[in-house]
Amino acid sequence: MPARRRPHCALTLGAALCLSLILLCMGGAAMSAPQRPDERYSGWDTFSDTWVAADALGRTLPGYDQVGPPRKNRFIGIFYFLWLGEHVNGGPYDITKILQLDPQAMQKPDSPLWGPLHAPHHWGESLYGYYLSDDAYVLRRHAQMLSDAGVDVVIFDVTNQFTYRRYYMALLQVFSEVRAAGGRTPQVAFLCPFWAPAKVVSELYRDLYEPGLYSDLWFRWQGKPLILADPSLIEEGEGSAQQNSPAALAPGRTLGQSFTTDKPFDAVACHVPTWMTRDSAMTLTLYQNGPLGERIARKRFTKVSDNSWLSLTFRQPLPAGTYYLEMSQARGRIGWWSHTDDVFPKGQAYADGAPTAGDRTLRISVLGAGMRLRDFFTFRKPQPDYFQGPTMPNMWSWLEVFPQHVFHNEKGEKEQMSVGVAQNAVKGRLGSMSEPGAHGRNWHNGANDPSPGAIMRGLNFAEQFEHALKEDPQFIFITGWNEWIAGRFAEFAGVKRPVMFVDQFNQEFSRDIEPMKGGHADTYYYQMVSYIRRFKGVRKPPAASRPKTIRIDGDFSDWEDVLPEYRDDIGDPARRDHPGWNNVEHYRNDTGRNDFVRMKVARDRDHLYFYVRTKEPITAPEGSNWMLLFLNTDGDPATGWEGYNFVVNRQRRGDGVSVLEESQRGWNWRPKGEARYRIQGSEMEIAIRRADLGIADLSRPIRLEFKWSDNMQREGDILDFLINGDAAPGGRFNYLYQASPP
Repeated sequence: MPARRRPHCALTLGAALCLSLILLCMGGAAMSAPQRPDERYSGWDTFSDTWVAADALGRTLPGYDQVGPPRKNRFIGIFYFLWLGEHVNGGPYDITKILQLDPQAMQKPDSPLWGPLHAPHHWGESLYGYYLSDDAYVLRRHAQMLSDAGVDVVIFDVTNQFTYRRYYMALLQVFSEVRAAGGRTPQVAFLCPFWAPAKVVSELYRDLYEPGLYSDLWFRWQGKPLILADPSLIEEGEGSAQQNSPAALAPGRTLGQSFTTDKPFDAVACHVPTWMTRDSAMTLTLYQNGPLGERIARKRFTKVSDNSWLSLTFRQPLPAGTYYLEMSQARGRIGWWSHTDDVFPKGQAYADGAPTAGDRTLRISVLGAGMRLRDFFTFRKPQPDYFQGPTMPNMWSWLEVFPQHVFHNEKGEKEQMSVGVAQNAVKGRLGSMSEPGAHGRNWHNGANDPSPGAIMRGLNFAEQFEHALKEDPQFIFITGWNEWIAGRFAEFAGVKRPVMFVDQFNQEFSRDIEPMKGGHADTYYYQMVSYIRRFKGVRKPPAASRPKTIRIDGDFSDWEDVLPEYRDDIGDPARRDHPGWNNVEHYRNDTGRNDFVRMKVARDRDHLYFYVRTKEPITAPEGSNWMLLFLNTDGDPATGWEGYNFVVNRQRRGDGVSVLEESQRGWNWRPKGEARYRIQGSEMEIAIRRADLGIADLSRPIRLEFKWSDNMQREGDILDFLINGDAAPGGRFNYLYQASPP
């Protein structure tokens, strides 16, 4: 992929442009008719923040007693990528598999194992394969997993001058269908190019926002749709961006540029080099007419990023006329990009208040589309640099090294921070993930941890999230979810190597949270859920209603007053039919069968009773994967199979009788007793003797975790709950039933 989001744009934009020239942009997506909401499940809340789970390391999710109730004005966003399929150039080339075949391949740029220079390479394989970004099955899984985790908004990466309209429209269509069926999804926003966002912001407004498409999915901040873009750069306007030399600003000296405009304007900006130094500062002043004219505005800029456009913005537009912009009070190394020729006929370059040859870069935002866009969106200027932090209010970060900065709004409030899984930072500079010393998943306390199993623990992610929790901003931006690919380079940021990968490299030096095949699997997902709960709080688990005997007779009226009601995501049974990357594989999955909707649990002195309702009538009993009920009766994730001590319905004995089986360590089940069940239409009820479950002691409270599963395909693999059939709740999540002694 193009090298993106780079603070030192002189090199990076060249690399991105080089790659952009060889990439083809695909067409737009067709629009489908709006989905009619299913009124039966309007406002369907699954109470996923009350679910329990333990990850592969045995780490359990915090609950109400640990994190407290939900907190107001706390939001989570996650970086989301739409480009899987847009820039295919052969492959899939999986770096991890290539290095397994040839551990020395990084020194062999001509190895046939590699794809072409700049071609996208996968750092690993997603749990859902080498998928494309318009695969509806994958998009539904993402909607479910991210909403279950507590993510409020997915923030699309459109920093490479591509909006990926075909793919964001496909996602919005699927998310809309999920919501219409009663499911939940995050909302959406966009992170635009750092230095030249005008084209992308204009296209997004034209294609999505102006026609009002999927407006219920727009994430709003301060009452307007949020967009991460520099508002001073969204209108090309007038001026000149031509440059061939930087003019350095010495202490005690001034640089200036006069300009004349025949239209009102609300911002004026200059292009500033710092020669990659830090802590540079200067003051911009705008005068009427010339250096001796009336002063209109002044602003001090500190911690200036190299090659940034710095702008004076005016709440009330200034009238047409002649003006003079002056740079002064230099600190550190700083200057003004200029041209030695007269390239801007409506102005004149100055030095120390006197005219000089050539012109300086200038961007004047005249009234027009830019004003309309600034009124429509809430803008936050994105900071591309991993090290510098905010240089003004109303900026947001997307990725930083530890300790990350707090980004404040114009009121001085702690508004936003970023949290990353890993960073392509090397010894205090921007680098590539494949360079020694990059901040991998193991990074913490200033180094990569080489200890066995460190990669599973998410040490970098944890260090950054702990810091963010301490600062407690309103919004945390997580990088990231599903980037998966990086372009192959031979040089980046002044460093040359035979083979280089900038943003992603391998399992350790990558930053995706979406579950992978092999490796850390879904461990980072549950680590993220844990931290989101600590940041946002959770609701208190509902209490169980009084003991009640349920007749297993197919008449479900006696369940009506039983509480609580447990709910599952609607419309999530697996159905897939879509090509993969480069059409090498076509993915099909038709295991979706029974769609779980509602569940309940009741008890009396002798039995536990379980109720389940599906969206459509329950299929006839068949096989060993039909309507399975898993039970964790001791609360220990290390016992049984993945913590489940019992399973019901894997085997059945005649009509209405199922076998209760107990785990003998792992996926090794032995009959323990019987369970009676009845089915009528879309409802099912089961009775299990408490003595068979080892919870016959009536003096003790009941704490029980349970899960329903239908049509799992890979017995003994808990990740199957994320792939096949339907599981309620999904993945490693369980429902929690708690009841006091009678």
